[in-house]
Amino acid sequence: MVRQNPERSESGSRSSLFGKLRDAVSKTRKVFSRRVATIVGLGQKIDEDLLEELEEALLESDIGVDTCEYLMVDLRQAWKAGEIDTTDDIFPFLKADLKHRLSAKSSAIMTAESGPTVILVVGVNGAGKTTSIAKMARIFVKEGKKVLLAAGDTFRAAAVQQLVTWSTRIGCEIVTGEDGADPASVAFKACTKAVEERYDILLIDTAGRLHTQKDLMDELAKITRVIQKQVADAPHEAIMVIDATTGQNAVQQAKLFKETAAVTGIFLAKLDGTAKGGAVLTIDRAVGIPVKFVGLGETFEDVQRFNAHAFVDALFDESLGVEAG
Repeated sequence: MVRQNPERSESGSRSSLFGKLRDAVSKTRKVFSRRVATIVGLGQKIDEDLLEELEEALLESDIGVDTCEYLMVDLRQAWKAGEIDTTDDIFPFLKADLKHRLSAKSSAIMTAESGPTVILVVGVNGAGKTTSIAKMARIFVKEGKKVLLAAGDTFRAAAVQQLVTWSTRIGCEIVTGEDGADPASVAFKACTKAVEERYDILLIDTAGRLHTQKDLMDELAKITRVIQKQVADAPHEAIMVIDATTGQNAVQQAKLFKETAAVTGIFLAKLDGTAKGGAVLTIDRAVGIPVKFVGLGETFEDVQRFNAHAFVDALFDESLGVEAG
């Protein structure tokens, strides 16, 4: 059995957290809000021609075909029902609709009823997985959790050393193995330590892999079997780290990993370095996996638990006359 852990805010004011998120999505906001604003900023009556122009602008903003389709269906229904009338109504409607859609699935981490919460972290090579693990660990440490890391990417010495360095800076323990050691053995050793020493959170790093690499996907299954010998219902989460700069390709990656690795949540990394942050709007709808964390920069402090309302507010450009809310 697992239960949802209520989301806790990180230290610091909510305004400063929102400011960091808003800065991180500035490139995405520029593409999304300004392209849509060329249509909705005219102060005219809504008609079918205008909606077709809006649909084209949404598609050009890289929010994904699925997201565009459901937004346009909802807009047309609202227009025909008389709920919206002019272009002044479109931005507020889009904001409310996106918030509702993104809030449908919880971004809270599933936690163990007792004993350590085990989080398996997966992803393709180059997604920023090891750094993202450090960022998640930092959040949990700041929340007062006792955190243990497992350096399961044993075939890449640099990954192990990087995670060791991060653990020292964050202030949490780490379990490592010899170069080339069986990742499952590292995971088992870490799980044993987590149980015996009463850790709250165990984050297990794994080697980067593609869904087509059967031997590596089988390795994930082996890790799961091994850790379940210590914690029967582990892993409580399987978090996939996705590089936001890959845009809609990230959505396809998530689809494929969901089929082969039982992914339960997404860490969207490198959100600050792309205009393709609209992938956030698509992943939940197209894949059915909620975004749980977003990486907003290079340091381990540059991370937030995903908040749908804050993300949508940050996506819209207030200078175009859109009020936050």
